Amino acid sequence: MTASPVDVIEPTQIPASSRGARANKNRLGIGLWLLMSLLALVALSTPWAFGEVTLSGNSSAPRWAAGNLQLSLMPPLWMADQAAMERVQKARELNQYVPAMLLGSDRLGRDVFARLCAGSVISLSLGMCAALVATAVGVFWGAAAAWFGGRLDSVLMRSVDVLYALPSMLLVTLLGVAVDGFAERVFGDFAPTSRQVLNFFTMLVAISGVGWLTMSRVVRGQVLSLRERPYVEAARAAGAGTGRIFWWHLLPNLAGPVAAYAALAVPGAILSESFLSFLGIGIRDPLPSLGNLVAAGLPEMNLVKGRWWLLVPPCAVIAFALLTLNFAADRLRDRLDPAASG
Repeated sequence: MTASPVDVIEPTQIPASSRGARANKNRLGIGLWLLMSLLALVALSTPWAFGEVTLSGNSSAPRWAAGNLQLSLMPPLWMADQAAMERVQKARELNQYVPAMLLGSDRLGRDVFARLCAGSVISLSLGMCAALVATAVGVFWGAAAAWFGGRLDSVLMRSVDVLYALPSMLLVTLLGVAVDGFAERVFGDFAPTSRQVLNFFTMLVAISGVGWLTMSRVVRGQVLSLRERPYVEAARAAGAGTGRIFWWHLLPNLAGPVAAYAALAVPGAILSESFLSFLGIGIRDPLPSLGNLVAAGLPEMNLVKGRWWLLVPPCAVIAFALLTLNFAADRLRDRLDPAASG
């Protein structure tokens, strides 16, 4: 008996859309594993990069800040010539600090690899913290506007429209400059550690202060849809208060879209911090970040002698972090947001 075409299914007859979806999921899964690998490497390198090292004269400093001017602009270890090795040997004989030189040293004789590890920790921490703060503010703002409605909804969302009309980078820049100038005028000269902490929290407030706008609109639209669902009407008829309805009925159904957009906000926050630090407004030297490491390495790429090890590694870390974070955010959105996956 001859089989009909319906009875025989060739392996090559899988729809192209299914093959594309499977390839896309595999690609996003690989991106998620790459992100986890990046975070694991950063976490493992943190104690080493922030650990104390002994300098000449029995003084100590964090590894990312320790330097030796006699070993400035040293090439990476695998590129070192005879003259570079002689400089290292002389420093060791004099019992001076010698950087690891896995990626060479900068103009102040500091270990580029240690500063890259410390800068990655600071930039990733600032980006994730800013995304979490922006998510919390956006969820509260959008949920309040949609749930109470009326005049409160108009006031809250018109304020979002006004902030959207202003250039976000200009607002962040003005806030950073204003806070730094105000603190210097009121408190005078800061200790280095206090100024570094102030710069970190200023960037955190500035970036999260403009990052919650999109989240508030997303949450408002979701709450407007969810508050008309039968289970919300039943909870309201049973006498449940606003807080109980929000925590037990609205928030679990908002978890998918909120998590997806929060994950998408992390790369944007990291890019904003890197851009501001590159301009000298965000995290400032000597505290390293990916942005000011790029700014320090850019002048060293010239036609006379290009010291690529000062510029390429931080640029590569920024590109890799943004790529993997976007892949992870897409994967999270596909898993948690039914509207996006459908």
